[in-house]
Amino acid sequence: MRLIYPSSNRLITFIGNVKVLVMTYSLDFRRKVLSVREKEGLTIAEVANRFCVGIASVVRWIDRIEPQRTRNKPATKIDRIALARDVREYPDAYQAERAKRLGASEKGIGHALRRMNITYKKTRVANSA
Repeated sequence: MRLIYPSSNRLITFIGNVKVLVMTYSLDFRRKVLSVREKEGLTIAEVANRFCVGIASVVRWIDRIEPQRTRNKPATKIDRIALARDVREYPDAYQAERAKRLGASEKGIGHALRRMNITYKKTRVANSA
C-alpha cells in the first residue's frame, strides 16, 4: 500500500507492518509541525504521533529546521591506490589480511572495496584443478 500525505508530499510505502519513508520532508511541512507544537502546547511525542513522523526527526528540526545538504563524514584513512595494489598483488586474500597490511579494520576494508566496486563472486561450478 502506498500513501502520500498531502501536507508533506511525502511518499510512504508499507512493507508488511513496516512503514518505509522515501524523500525528505519539505521545509513548509517542518515549519507546520513545529508551529502546531508551539500553538497547541504539544509534547514532541504527541506532535510526532499526530503528523506520523519520528520523534528523532522532530527533535532534529527543533535544533535545525533546514534539511542537511551534505554529510559531514571524515575522509577514509584507507588509501585507495594502496588497496587497489593490494588486490592486484594478493587477489585471494581475506579482508582481515588486507586490514593488517593496510592498518585498517576489516569492516573498513569491506566498505572501501564496495566503494571501488570490487566484489568477490563465487562461481556455481568449482574450478577443476
